[in-house]
Amino acid sequence: MKYFQGKRVLVLNWRDIEHSQAGGAEQYMHQISKRWVDAGIDVTWYTSRDSHQDPADTIDGVHIVRGGGALTLYPQAALGLLRTRPQIDAVVDCQNGIPFFSPLFVTRKTPVVQVVHHVHQKQFRTHFSPPVAALGRYLEGNAARRIYGPRAIAAVSPSTRMELRNLGYQGPIHIVPNGTGTVPNVVGPRDPDPTITIVSRLVAHKRIDILIGQIAAAATQYPNLRAEIVGDGPERARLEQIVMDLGMYSNFTFHGYQPDAVRDALLNRAWLTLSASDAEGWGCSIIEAAAWGVPCIALRAPGIRDSVMDGQTGWLVDSVKELGAALIERLGELSDPGTRSALSQACQQWARCFNWDRSAALLAGVLMEESLETPRLGARSRREVHRDMSTVAQFDLPQGLDLSALLTGTDEFAEIEGTTVALLKGRDEFEASVTLKHLGVEDAVLWPATRSDLLAGPERALSVEGLWRR
Repeated sequence: MKYFQGKRVLVLNWRDIEHSQAGGAEQYMHQISKRWVDAGIDVTWYTSRDSHQDPADTIDGVHIVRGGGALTLYPQAALGLLRTRPQIDAVVDCQNGIPFFSPLFVTRKTPVVQVVHHVHQKQFRTHFSPPVAALGRYLEGNAARRIYGPRAIAAVSPSTRMELRNLGYQGPIHIVPNGTGTVPNVVGPRDPDPTITIVSRLVAHKRIDILIGQIAAAATQYPNLRAEIVGDGPERARLEQIVMDLGMYSNFTFHGYQPDAVRDALLNRAWLTLSASDAEGWGCSIIEAAAWGVPCIALRAPGIRDSVMDGQTGWLVDSVKELGAALIERLGELSDPGTRSALSQACQQWARCFNWDRSAALLAGVLMEESLETPRLGARSRREVHRDMSTVAQFDLPQGLDLSALLTGTDEFAEIEGTTVALLKGRDEFEASVTLKHLGVEDAVLWPATRSDLLAGPERALSVEGLWRR
């Protein structure tokens, strides 16, 4: 982050952290932004204005400039970019379905990095009329691909990167995962009765109605089964009516939105959490539950399959029918305290892999690399097709060698019990070996980076080896 000390970074995001509809995307960028401010970077957001919000604000040192609503924000942000572009050193363009198209409104030398949580192509069809959905798919796909060109993208998960590749993006797509809160040292005791805690916004695409049906079916075998639903949203009244129609009101409690302390207390009592979402960028609530030692049963959906380590921190299934069967089976297994304890430890070990300091450093590294590359974008030299392969290297660091000065801004390394572990991005094992030999490292153990390596980083590549390594 030293590269941007004293420089001005502009963030484009359709909501800020204090917007009434703020969610995981806003939490992600805010946690990163405030760490950049602490590192001496001047961070300003252009964002929409909610009915209760002032046009300007400062939150955790981040300057907030608000204007416009869900759609009118975009032309207002364009005008703001045109007015201030001589003073902008870099842009973080957060795409939430509708891009800001910021390269059109800043100088050619200004580095722009998109942040993408998930691709909305299917959601457009679900929520909008066919003409509007077609426009949304075009803006997110062909239009954005042409206007952003080979500029770098930060994706929150390998699933999101794969979806972007399927849309035809060929530039660098770096994995910059979400962080999570503090993982407690001690969890439990769990409720004596089987208990499921679900933390979610109550919106249609989370498909909580499906979960209610599966929980109701499982309750025929586990009459004392309880479901605690934490969160609010436009679907709440309909979901409560479904529970009433099923005659299951004694098994379900809708808590609405709750402070973190209440949410955590409910997770701490739970045996399981569930997800029926069929597309996410990342399972924030799944990792929050894992921090409290709570495993998850979920559909094998994009983003969710990155958040759940199948068979170790939960279980992935391929259909709703299998979800119900798995719930009944796993509740039986979790009735054993020893099984619950082992799963709890694995969940917490996985959750500890994710922290916001690393996320902030990774995104700053992507922005730095883009700053170095932007003057060469016209040549489109090495960026015609960017490789997604990465390599983990374990070696003894030669005396006096400073890896931070020699590797790229998106590479990572850590010292673990006297051994150096590096995660070298965009290189296969041969290319990684050549890089290390150039640095004077002759003997290194190399292996292709797995999805979990990319998400968890080098500090965990050895310390949780037994958790996922083949």
